[in-house]
Amino acid sequence: MIVYHGTTLEIRKPDVRHSKSHMDFGTGFYTTSFQTQAERWALRKGMRLSKPAIVNVYEIEIMAKYHVKKFEDTDKEWLRFVVDCRNGKDVYKEYDAVIGNVANDDVFKCVSMYMDGIWDEKRTLNELRYFKKNDQIVSLTQEIIDDVVKFVESYEVRP
Repeated sequence: MIVYHGTTLEIRKPDVRHSKSHMDFGTGFYTTSFQTQAERWALRKGMRLSKPAIVNVYEIEIMAKYHVKKFEDTDKEWLRFVVDCRNGKDVYKEYDAVIGNVANDDVFKCVSMYMDGIWDEKRTLNELRYFKKNDQIVSLTQEIIDDVVKFVESYEVRP
C-alpha cells in the first residue's frame, strides 16, 4: 500500500523519536493513504514554519506478523481511544500500529466538546458522522517502521 507523510523535509528513514506526544493514536510515525490530505498537512506545516512543504511517499508492506489495531469507523471504541491518547494515556503501547480515521481540525472540535463535558458520547458520535473520513496509519514501534515502511520518494507541494 502506498502512503504519504506531509511535513517540511525529506524523511528517508522515519523514526518514532520525532513524534509529538498526545496525538490521536499515540506517539508514532503518522501516514495516510490520502495524498491530498498529506499535501494539506505539508502546506500547513510549511506555512507555519516558513519552510517548503514536502510530501514523503512510502510503501507499507504487509503487517500480518505485528499487533495492529484497526478502527473500522468513528465509533465509541475509536472515540475513547483517541480521547485517552490525547489525554496522555498510553493505551496505544500494546500495538505496533494503529489504523483509523483522523481527528482532524473539524472532527477534533467534536471530540473537544466531548472531552470538555459539553456533549455526551451519543451526541458526539452523531455529529462525527457528518464529517468526511480521512485515514491515518500510525507506526508505533521502530521495529515495524524498519521492517515494513519503505521510502519511495519525496516531492515539494506549492500553494
